[in-house]
Amino acid sequence: MQEKNLLSLDLEHIFHPCTQMKDHEKIPLIPISHGKGVWLYDFEGRGYIDGISSWWVNLFGHANEYISNALIKQARTLEHVLLAGFTHKPIIELSSRLCGLLDEGLQKCFYADNGSSAIEVALKMSFHKARLKKQKRHKFLSLKNSYHGETLGALGVGNVELYKDIYGPILLESLSTGVPALNSDGDKELLELEALLKKQGDEICAFILEPLVQCAGNMHMYSASFIKEACAMARGYGIDIIFDEIAVGFGRTGSMFAYEQCGVVPDFLCLSKGISGGYLPLSVVVMSDETYQEFYAPYEEGRSFLHSHSYTGNPLACACACAVLDIFEKDDVIASNKKKSAKIIKKLEALKGFKNIKNIRYRGMIFAFDLISTKPRAGLVFFQEALKYSLILRPLGNTIYFMPPYVISEEEIDFVFEGIGRILEDF
Repeated sequence: MQEKNLLSLDLEHIFHPCTQMKDHEKIPLIPISHGKGVWLYDFEGRGYIDGISSWWVNLFGHANEYISNALIKQARTLEHVLLAGFTHKPIIELSSRLCGLLDEGLQKCFYADNGSSAIEVALKMSFHKARLKKQKRHKFLSLKNSYHGETLGALGVGNVELYKDIYGPILLESLSTGVPALNSDGDKELLELEALLKKQGDEICAFILEPLVQCAGNMHMYSASFIKEACAMARGYGIDIIFDEIAVGFGRTGSMFAYEQCGVVPDFLCLSKGISGGYLPLSVVVMSDETYQEFYAPYEEGRSFLHSHSYTGNPLACACACAVLDIFEKDDVIASNKKKSAKIIKKLEALKGFKNIKNIRYRGMIFAFDLISTKPRAGLVFFQEALKYSLILRPLGNTIYFMPPYVISEEEIDFVFEGIGRILEDF
């Protein structure tokens, strides 16, 4: 089927996510034929470096041979079985290995099939646990500028108006507190949090936050010391801590999990995106044995956590996730990323000579800057220009960010920043 026919059929039948479809009257969609490594190719054979890891999921490149072979092998054995009353080898191996990587306070896994669903699980479980303890907690606390997904519960604890405002009347009751600016010690925000907790701390089930980087919140980065102090204050009021590491887990912030840098072991750790290397939808909420025991009782006592998804713990996705953990182990990915990050930081810092950008920032394998421009939808203009240089750099408003697959080479890094420099020269 020709590319032109594909585009016509797409626009006839598909409503794309996070997209104003009217834009595609002037901005063509890009049908992708195949991928390899950090490159995606259209049907005319033109390549584009995937500078955003296809919405932050692709850790080890497209069509990764090792993960693909694990998927093929599993597909020949077992494609799916319900996880209620049944189990299978890939999920047992994955769960054991994940818990082995985590703190001893995180040893029980509850699976779902996407990031928003993992957030829903954590919110519901925290609320349910409070009810079982006869506590009248019905509110949640999050940071301003936060984003935790787009299902109704996840939206309720988010704080980005663009996604949330229209649905306000049907969202759960949530509170928000300040997040420190980049390089701030957060003293003012801690005082704000303290005042809020004194007033309503005994009404709050859980405090949810994205540790270190608020990704959809324009890649806002804030300090580990603030997180440690804020979580300690919340726990002083018996409030659960939920870490949303859906985007920042699996090495993205420089450590395998972001919580390791914060001196906090959360009550619930939500993981997704990179867990399967971008191959199949999968998410997991990891919790303590203590939380697990709250629901462990004879069925007649009504303590069961009755939450499920048809594709929970899918064997194909779990096999891919086990392959991802294999790669982390055998390739010493965290150490390798530190070297790549250092090179990218030098390239990023070299952009400071351009007067049309500001707020250069980075953490681990996340890099960002903001455009200074009077152009309408400047980020979108930058995105379109980047395509001309074979770069996929989909913006967040006027924030341009670079979150590449970890397999990117030094030569490919040079290629990316040569393109960015040329765009900024003409912008």
